[in-house]
Amino acid sequence: MGDIAFEGLNGKVAVVTGAGRMRSIGRPIAIELARAGCNIVLTGTGRAPEHYPEDERAAGWRDIEAVADEVRAEGAEAFPVVSDVADDRAVDELVQQTLERFGRVDFIVNNAGAARGSDRVPVVELTSEDWHKVINVNLTGTFYMSRAFGRALIDQNEGGAIVNISSIAGKMLPPNTAAYAASKAGIQALSASMSREMGRYNVRVNTICPGIIDTYRMDDIGRGEAWEAMLKMIPLGRPGYGEDIAHMVTFLCSDQGSWITGQAYNVDGGTVVQH
Repeated sequence: MGDIAFEGLNGKVAVVTGAGRMRSIGRPIAIELARAGCNIVLTGTGRAPEHYPEDERAAGWRDIEAVADEVRAEGAEAFPVVSDVADDRAVDELVQQTLERFGRVDFIVNNAGAARGSDRVPVVELTSEDWHKVINVNLTGTFYMSRAFGRALIDQNEGGAIVNISSIAGKMLPPNTAAYAASKAGIQALSASMSREMGRYNVRVNTICPGIIDTYRMDDIGRGEAWEAMLKMIPLGRPGYGEDIAHMVTFLCSDQGSWITGQAYNVDGGTVVQH
């Protein structure tokens, strides 16, 4: 038997937020969708090079422009746009830019996320600033994107899919992660509720909950004893990679995923089994 290719993606337009990092989830999502035939709108916040990690600087990385080149190498069109998902006017503008460039939109992958940081403390020590920063990017940004592009999908009347990248933290709800866990549990609720509204338009809304993924986001832990201890929690015995998430995104956008909506899939090597 030959390989089974995902269908229904050729010539479609996918928007992927948070797509500018080298070791990330957003980059492989963009590349995998391009490989499947989608043209890609890539967004990032336009980080200054002095904020790049060492490996990106050594590679001569250029944020979303570097990923755009990789998308083009797959034979797809790439449209890199510096945009802030936590700014509703910027999101509305992104919809207009996308429609002006491609004349349509089909898939929205809400992957942008606030960096791990000083929010990882007990609730009684959590600052209002840190709470709002995490909620604004993770949850409110996903809401703004889903609302604006949801309207475009309804107007277009050709179906489509929204895939929101959450986290198993939104199910495990661990201590010292209240802002992050609340934002991710909120994404799951937003997605489930929206899926029931958008079904009549043949728009599917699903969530992916990654587990421990080997990306720059985990660099504050290092790759020593603490990292190895985390890996022991994973029944399949290895960390995830961005490609593991990208394959699920591609499936959920494809014709093969056309009867799936309102779900929150754990892609985590078996770390959690909660639905």
